Amino acid sequence: MKLLSTPDNLDVLYEDNHLVVVNKRVGDIVQGDKTQDQPLSEIVKLYLKNKYHKPGEVFLGVVHRLDRPTTGLVLFARTSKALERMNAIFRNRETQKTYWAIVKNNPPKSEDTIIHYLKRNTKNNTSKAYIKEVSESKMASLSYRILQKLDRYFALEIELHTGRHHQIRAQLAAIGCPIKGDLKYGFDRSNPDGGIHLHAHKLHFIHPVTKESITITAPPPKDSLWNTLA
Repeated sequence: MKLLSTPDNLDVLYEDNHLVVVNKRVGDIVQGDKTQDQPLSEIVKLYLKNKYHKPGEVFLGVVHRLDRPTTGLVLFARTSKALERMNAIFRNRETQKTYWAIVKNNPPKSEDTIIHYLKRNTKNNTSKAYIKEVSESKMASLSYRILQKLDRYFALEIELHTGRHHQIRAQLAAIGCPIKGDLKYGFDRSNPDGGIHLHAHKLHFIHPVTKESITITAPPPKDSLWNTLA
């Protein structure tokens, strides 16, 4: 999958002395992996180094991640103090994370809270959702509501209560609503850009240093489906 971001076209949504938030594109990896493609974290480092003319290595801490085919906001810490505090905020679930997803099938209810037990398969990098707890599974919870009925799809707004591996993708597939383009979780065809229609749209938290209430919103990519919601 081709990397699209560079320091010059990085979409920075929020920036202060402690944090920086960017709008991730399809194909970007947040942190380095076995592909050895340049990760978003390194691109943000270059952006900060160039902007502030910083000599030497730039500190940047990865607080959370998005799957490679997913788009939306990603938060990084610019100081070790901010990283430690933001890690605790995410670990203690003191954030409000809102996602948008486009699915083909009508969900069972117009809005609902669903709970599954997810078991990760490291061999094929997937998570399977179970109704009841199984060995090595972790509880996963989210709430969804139908945001809009589109021509052939349904746009959902999702509040994530836990942060499990492939949680939204696995849980929506488990209720018969795989995300558009997500072949790994049962959608029938891929998207032309290799991405899926899952977007990290909004993040709310209390700033780890200033203690201000922060809400950041990321516009979705430009395409015929997302444009109906933007």
